[in-house]
Amino acid sequence: MTLAIRHTIGLTRRQLLNLWRQPWFVAITLVQPLIWLLLFGSLFKHVVELPGFHGGSYIEFLTPGVLVMSALFAGGWHGMGYIDAMNRGILDRFLVSPMRRGALVASGFLYGAVVIVVQSLVLVGVAYADGAHFSFGTVVAMFALAVLLGGSVAALSDALALVARQEETLIGAVQFVVLPATFLSSGMMASNLLPGWIHAIARFNPVNWAVVGARAGSSDGSVVGVRAGLLAALLLVCAALATRAIRAYQRAV
Repeated sequence: MTLAIRHTIGLTRRQLLNLWRQPWFVAITLVQPLIWLLLFGSLFKHVVELPGFHGGSYIEFLTPGVLVMSALFAGGWHGMGYIDAMNRGILDRFLVSPMRRGALVASGFLYGAVVIVVQSLVLVGVAYADGAHFSFGTVVAMFALAVLLGGSVAALSDALALVARQEETLIGAVQFVVLPATFLSSGMMASNLLPGWIHAIARFNPVNWAVVGARAGSSDGSVVGVRAGLLAALLLVCAALATRAIRAYQRAV
């Protein structure tokens, strides 16, 4: 166990050092969420006046959805690092070493958590500047649920990268999944105002779990707990798939 922790810390430190040398990655992945937050927040600010929306500020309603979308993108692109490591022979050197395979997955989760928290801090700060107000418990819930969802997506991205080994495949998969998953949730619109078929799909959509839990924040701990539990279970399943994909890749080379 101690050896696995040491390997995880070492790999996480390596990825964070790469991020420190190229911080533009965080900035680039923030461009689209910031546009959505400011543009949609301005364009649809009067949507809260619709019957059944329950009033409030649309920017406060929208922020958890955009924050979760940002975590989706951050997690979805994580597999690109594996493809780069495969092409440069780095992954092969890792796999012939005594390094624990689970450490590769765990370090990816920790690295992704740092990226998601940094992005979330920026998004929440911009939302505050635009007039939104969140309790401390709500901010913590948003960050935690975004990390759990982003970690799950990152593990799936890693697994796909190890199986497909092509950048084009991973890019296509991320683009195919992220936006539909966002719109098939209550990220942009109150769940009771969604079309019936979208509402039915949203019940089983992990993006919606994260958004609903984030909006509940400190006001309803049971909602946050249930959604966090579902996302934690999803994370364990995705991590197991990523670990199996690493072993399958190792047998193939």
